[in-house]
Amino acid sequence: MASADAPRTSRLARGAITGVAAARIGAAHLGQRLRTPSPQAQAEHEAAVGRILFGALGQLRGTALKVSQLLSMHPTLLPEGVRHELARAQHQALPLNRALVGRVFRQAFGQEPEALFAQFEPTAFAAASLGQVHRAQLPGQGLVAVKVQYPGIAATIASDMRLARATLRALARTDLPLPADRVVDGVMDEIEATLLREVDYLHEAEQLQWFAEHAALPGVAMARPVLSHTRAQVLTQQYLPGLHLDAWLATEPAQALRDRAGQHLWDWFMHCIFGLGRVHADPHPGNFLFAPDGTVGVLDFGCTRELSEDFRTQVARAWSALLRPAADPQRDAVVLQAYQALGLVGPDLALATYSAELAPALADMQAWQLEPFTQAVFDFRAKRPPPITPPEHQRVLGRHLAQVPGEMPAFDRMWMGLMHLLTRLGARVRTRTAAIPGTPAERTSP
Repeated sequence: MASADAPRTSRLARGAITGVAAARIGAAHLGQRLRTPSPQAQAEHEAAVGRILFGALGQLRGTALKVSQLLSMHPTLLPEGVRHELARAQHQALPLNRALVGRVFRQAFGQEPEALFAQFEPTAFAAASLGQVHRAQLPGQGLVAVKVQYPGIAATIASDMRLARATLRALARTDLPLPADRVVDGVMDEIEATLLREVDYLHEAEQLQWFAEHAALPGVAMARPVLSHTRAQVLTQQYLPGLHLDAWLATEPAQALRDRAGQHLWDWFMHCIFGLGRVHADPHPGNFLFAPDGTVGVLDFGCTRELSEDFRTQVARAWSALLRPAADPQRDAVVLQAYQALGLVGPDLALATYSAELAPALADMQAWQLEPFTQAVFDFRAKRPPPITPPEHQRVLGRHLAQVPGEMPAFDRMWMGLMHLLTRLGARVRTRTAAIPGTPAERTSP
């Protein structure tokens, strides 16, 4: 296994990489303008831009890869072709060499890992954007997983976010449909706050302990932290067995097992959203393990989000109204009132304006988000990709949508990640077993 040094931290070096990326995006834009317009040409252009962005973020490594991953999970921020390329960030980080691992332990504990554990495997078995994971043996705990943060990673967050914002501004100078600047800024602010939480492993240990105690459901496994061997840059937790999604699918599990795993995921997320008001907000496939019996192990609780009771109430209110027939005369009024309560639109937006302008611009994405609730058993093998918002609808959204409130970006990202996960799993799920509060009873019976 190849190893890597710490992520590049030179401001000049990191700035040069994004400068080249911005220039290449500009060149791609000029090339696109010379091509004959067609859906295929547009899709190829989006993919090319996505590869440029991913290439730049991949060279930066560090938190930039995590930014790439999080951007790919926002349903309305970037075009589908760009999001697809950025999603490749899930398993791209190279592991650290042994000397740097030892340095992290000396700074955190004052001694080498071999002195802390009965056995410590120096080669990581999993590597991600912010850290890597080693197997170890601990007396009284048995096999444990030890997550080691890349040295200097926290110091790159502010600069990486500035560079990511600069790169998105380069996108804004193309003809790709992007939301209004205030919407992009709100999403980027939320991503930065997420990263600052994720590099604090003491915070993650607290979240891991909370979810293990309060969010346990049959078929869902969560590890407990080992606090004596946890510091801000090192997290030790119980070892969870299982395979990541692609490896598990490669074993060709029966459809019944896929359905069982998908049902566990659906029930757990609905319980966390509407029951507990606290969610795992980073549900990309690398954060889940699948056992032979369909049990799902949940990893990485650095990115969680509390959902206030008022937020959950208004989301449920909007969703329940959107599931009514389109001809229902109260449908738009209820949705508008919920969106105003959530701060998504201004309090002075008239119902007639919402119905004539904003509702049509939102309709495709709303239908995609709520499609699983339209059937008693939803087959995610048939789930469509998120719709592409055309430029004319982007302009309408830019005029009418307010600054994105704090809870909404994380919620949208979480929901999109769950839809993608269940689609990759190819599961058939009883989606009405966990009711949306306020939804008519006939929509919630299995």
